[in-house]
Amino acid sequence: MRLVATAAVLGLLAAPMMGISAASAQGPRGPMNQDDVTDHVQTTRDLANVCDPQVRGVRRYEAIAYCQGFLTAAGQYHAMMFPTGGRGRPIYCVPTPGPTVAEAGLGFSAWARENPGRWNEPALDGFLRWAQERFPCEPAQPRRNRPNR
Repeated sequence: MRLVATAAVLGLLAAPMMGISAASAQGPRGPMNQDDVTDHVQTTRDLANVCDPQVRGVRRYEAIAYCQGFLTAAGQYHAMMFPTGGRGRPIYCVPTPGPTVAEAGLGFSAWARENPGRWNEPALDGFLRWAQERFPCEPAQPRRNRPNR
């Protein structure tokens, strides 16, 4: 299971290095041309465009499927890296019940539209920034000093 999640995330991270084209040259919520690639992203702007695409038909379904797969893989990898009760502090803490993957994609896209300064950051960085803002973890409880025995 750990290997599968790692491979999925590594595949997402490798896409920009392989020169895969961006989803759109316009900002989030801008129209995408039917000829644009809607199944590979590099930047936060690209991910926002595929998570809330303006195209119709098959290209729309492809874009949404890519978005949901990206968010699911990133979420599973985060959960694997920061298991409940583990040593590391998670980047974000989704409540139970959390949003659906579709709600998360739309929420991320709305956040990206409100944060154009983040558009050119790597897609995974943008997703993690959104998740950290949307689902902050409770502050760590300070350790109580134990009396000396």
